[in-house]
Amino acid sequence: MATKDSRSKNRILVFVLATTIVSLLLYLFYAFEPAMRGRLGSHMAGREDSVLRIPALILWGILIYLAVRALNATLFGAVFRFRRGYEAPTLVRNIFSIIAFTALFFFAFNRIYPEVNLGAIFTTSAIFGVIIGLALQDTLGNFFAGISLHADRPFQVGDVIAFGQQRHTGVVEGITWRAIKIRTFQNHVVLISNSNAAKEAIEVCPRENLNARLVFFGTLYNDSPAKTVHVVREAIHDAENVSRKITPIVRIRNLGDSSIEWEIKYWLDDYAKYNDTDALVRERVWYALRRNGLSFAYPTRTIHVERRVASAGTAKDGQGVIDRLLAVEIFAPLSAEETEKLAGASSSHIFAPGEMVIRAGDQGSSMFVVHNGRVQVQVTENGRPRNVAVLSEGDFFGEMALFTGEPRTANVVALEETEVLEIGHAAMKPLFEGNPDLAESISYIIAERRAGLAIREPEALAASSEPSGLLNSIKRFFGLR
Repeated sequence: MATKDSRSKNRILVFVLATTIVSLLLYLFYAFEPAMRGRLGSHMAGREDSVLRIPALILWGILIYLAVRALNATLFGAVFRFRRGYEAPTLVRNIFSIIAFTALFFFAFNRIYPEVNLGAIFTTSAIFGVIIGLALQDTLGNFFAGISLHADRPFQVGDVIAFGQQRHTGVVEGITWRAIKIRTFQNHVVLISNSNAAKEAIEVCPRENLNARLVFFGTLYNDSPAKTVHVVREAIHDAENVSRKITPIVRIRNLGDSSIEWEIKYWLDDYAKYNDTDALVRERVWYALRRNGLSFAYPTRTIHVERRVASAGTAKDGQGVIDRLLAVEIFAPLSAEETEKLAGASSSHIFAPGEMVIRAGDQGSSMFVVHNGRVQVQVTENGRPRNVAVLSEGDFFGEMALFTGEPRTANVVALEETEVLEIGHAAMKPLFEGNPDLAESISYIIAERRAGLAIREPEALAASSEPSGLLNSIKRFFGLR
């Protein structure tokens, strides 16, 4: 900022110095004009007037140029910005400078050469003007089309536009008297002549506007439409660059030959990043459908081979799940047979990086074990998230919701692609009913673990960490005697 201010001050000093020098030269010229006229008259015999007019016209031309520059800076640099809140377009300033300089120069020319008929000069040069106009037809077309664009202002620098049959799409970087300069999303620079822009339809996505995008996918006819709408909407609602001001719309686009064809309509905070956001939305849809037992559709007009992935209801890799649960501290009191039953009733879910696994305040009746990957535990303080811990493979969370039905006390977010095992109320209840002493053993383990956590307030934590209180809560929640 200091460099910019210093440059501005230097330009002002140079301008003032130049104006002072030209004004001084004009003063000296008219002060010594009689002496110069007498000296030249003795040598040039009546032609001294023509000789003296030339430097006078040159000096007046330079002074007029400097005056127009000062007027331009004052009018557009100060008044225009103050009244309208933004700088005047360069094309408008150039047109003003040309018109003002031409008018003032002709006025000075007429005062210095009063005997010259400017009308006759223009009439004589009309034919040359026609020739020049035909030669510069495209240039003049771009010039006047540029004036129209600046007057209408259909788009501004920073907006995303799509133009022409080849659909050149990019961010507007400049609008000159000749062309519009856009930078495509392949980092190429495309120049669109103003005359062509005035003839073609231009799609404008203003940067200050919430612009929408459409993403498509298809599911099997066996999948529930209502469940698909809920799952996909929740999956993309928190995605980066997806505006939270308008809820994304997930709707059936068509009932196709082999699938239900879906359309996602969402709005972006920054439309210039729509390619990355479209890719992120598609990624979130893939993870959400797989996690919830929904399937993408394949063509069914001919025979195809489909490899079924594990549904959300059953965890895959049975022995691996058993080994994982055997290493979880809270399930240490379970026998090998009970652990096998619990593994068979658990569910496997995969989350994308940045996705929310559980949200603080939500109701739940299940706990999670990190099978692969890592998750971040967050709590909210003064309206802002605070990172509490990072859980990796073998760690677990959400046990209070499973055993006592308490609401979630923290947000848990996947740090990378993470697979978690979910153990629900229905999986634990048969084990408690078959082993009455199991509830008491688990309550002691939970109490010891809760004593070392600081997620909740100290008073609430102390109350929930008493083994007797936990045991009563577990029995009440599972209907045990």
